[in-house]
Amino acid sequence: MTPLIPLAAEPQSAEVTDWAARLGWVGVLLLFIALVYWLMRQGWTWRARLQADVPELPIAPDEPGAVRLEMNGRYHGSTTAGQWLDRIVAHGLGTRSRAELTLTDAGLVVSRPGARDFFVPADKLRGARLDKGIAGKVLAEGGLLVVTWQHGDILIDSGFRSDRAAEHTAWVEAIDSITTENTTTEGAAR
Repeated sequence: MTPLIPLAAEPQSAEVTDWAARLGWVGVLLLFIALVYWLMRQGWTWRARLQADVPELPIAPDEPGAVRLEMNGRYHGSTTAGQWLDRIVAHGLGTRSRAELTLTDAGLVVSRPGARDFFVPADKLRGARLDKGIAGKVLAEGGLLVVTWQHGDILIDSGFRSDRAAEHTAWVEAIDSITTENTTTEGAAR
């Protein structure tokens, strides 16, 4: 007769957890995360210092004129025109937030709860297009409304996404009609 194989090994005690080593590794990990956060913050302030020459943003007039379009959505940031990764952080333009856009005869009013509002005068609007990305945000093709405007000596692209993406096309048409009106008026004045 063959001997029976034991069903269970001899009882053993569970391994003792080395809490000091675990706490040490957790501490090292937390320090590493804090260092990475601090470096990112330093990069953001360094970029703001580099963009110190960006002039103050215009303030919306008390009487902005007739409202052409309104939109609720998100503001995803601003970049140097044509350079979709060159984020502009000066004067709060790099802060993502909810946004309420109002296109009036006077220009584009961008109201941002929790962030700094700004205004783009109608004569500074240079166009609008549907795109798929801007610094830090990539969407499906045509999922982002990008408004190009002149501010001081630089052209800026600002990215917006409506809560109802079907509105984007109407915004492109309305902004392009304003820029066409401005170009026609400037040409007639010369």
